[in-house]
Amino acid sequence: MTTLRFSPEVADFDPQRALAQVRGMADWAAVRYHCETGQQRAARDGKPDVNRIEQSRGAMLEAMLEGQIAYAGTSDLSPAGIERAMARAVGAARAAGRRKLFGFGDAQRPRAQGRYASPRRQGPEGASLGELSELLLEASRRLKVSAKIVSTEAAATLTEVESRYVSSNGAEIEQQFLYVTSNFAATARDGGEAQRRTMNGEVARCLQGGLEVFDREALLAGCERVGREAAELLEAIDCPSGARDLILQPDQMYLQIHESIGHPLELDRILGDERNYAGWSFVRPQDFGTLQYGSRLMNVTFDPGVLGEFASYAFDDCGNRAAREYLIRDGVLLRGLGSLESQARLGQPGVANFRAASWNRAPIDRMANINLEPGASSLAEMIAQTRCGIVMHANRSWSIDDYRNKFQFGCEYGQLIEEGRLTRVVKNPNYRGVTTPFWNSLRAVGRREEFQLFGSPFCGKGEPSQVIRVGHASPPCLFGGVEVFGGGK
Repeated sequence: MTTLRFSPEVADFDPQRALAQVRGMADWAAVRYHCETGQQRAARDGKPDVNRIEQSRGAMLEAMLEGQIAYAGTSDLSPAGIERAMARAVGAARAAGRRKLFGFGDAQRPRAQGRYASPRRQGPEGASLGELSELLLEASRRLKVSAKIVSTEAAATLTEVESRYVSSNGAEIEQQFLYVTSNFAATARDGGEAQRRTMNGEVARCLQGGLEVFDREALLAGCERVGREAAELLEAIDCPSGARDLILQPDQMYLQIHESIGHPLELDRILGDERNYAGWSFVRPQDFGTLQYGSRLMNVTFDPGVLGEFASYAFDDCGNRAAREYLIRDGVLLRGLGSLESQARLGQPGVANFRAASWNRAPIDRMANINLEPGASSLAEMIAQTRCGIVMHANRSWSIDDYRNKFQFGCEYGQLIEEGRLTRVVKNPNYRGVTTPFWNSLRAVGRREEFQLFGSPFCGKGEPSQVIRVGHASPPCLFGGVEVFGGGK
């Protein structure tokens, strides 16, 4: 494993010492140190493709003056660099304070103390990474089940993150994360027809943990299945059009949750902060506690404590302790995804989701683990009760309007349901809907045994852009009378 070397002031950086240096420059001050190391491995068409290590580290300085908060980030972790960054934060707070719309205080920056660490049994040591590279090579070979498979990909990234946050009112938090992302894909071609099938959809499977998350035999068997299904799609009929009952598997449910629950419930969107860049939300402040977001089978939680889920943590980036909360219960909207700042501004309850993508970004309201809680139906029971329907797997494309209301999703692989039985495979399956009517059509939710963890490392938001990790979990779900159609890429 490659060893990266840093100057002494970087290698031995102490956030408490840095805080002591600058705490007198503002009414309140904080230092958030962030170090991220990523190990990337990939194989393509049975040959090594990527072997790379990347690292980034720095600190975000935060200042509060007369209720106005401002930030400045720096990768110069020397005493002079820290002082310059705090001077910029103080200057920004002073300038913005002359026109501030809302004043903050200690209530928005709690005095929290604690630690968190991702579960791990096998870290990214050199020998382990060598074994991972060999596994990826074998996986890319197993994906090529026939001559119709013209391209295979097998990739994984292990990312270690160290985060330390200290503040002048006594917060002291240390969190260590180990993230694993992986993706396995096969592309089949016959003449002018091409189909791509992945293990989990276009966004990689994402978990917290070590290399123990890879079950070799299950993974290789899954790669062979993915290759067969890619070839099978070449011979499949196009997805029919019309209203049908729709069963979404967990590898598609995660994106449905992300786009039509997660983003519209972010309080900064509801406040209008994201309107210029990533859109607003159809949800209004008065909807909390009253809006029937979905059927009574719909129960959605913010749950940062799920072991191994991609966005589990103990504290957000202002020191707010994270706890499981219902966002939607029995279909009724209860609370949004908003930090202590947004909660104060909007007067609505939120959660501990004030999160920054790295050391050079200030925290904003972000999703974390947003999960659809299990229900009482098995997948087999859902299929048996469906007369005219379709099962869809793995996202292929998506589109949703600026209010997170009207949406359209394309999937990789579909199977028709006719008179309670799975029948023909169909290619290019798509569906569309409107958020609250769609969730109110929820007719059955899968059991705990079929509950699966997914996530994405690529959720974008904010100006300047922040790309952050989010987690979602769900069992399969049955929706009634959804508009489905074929075609498209």
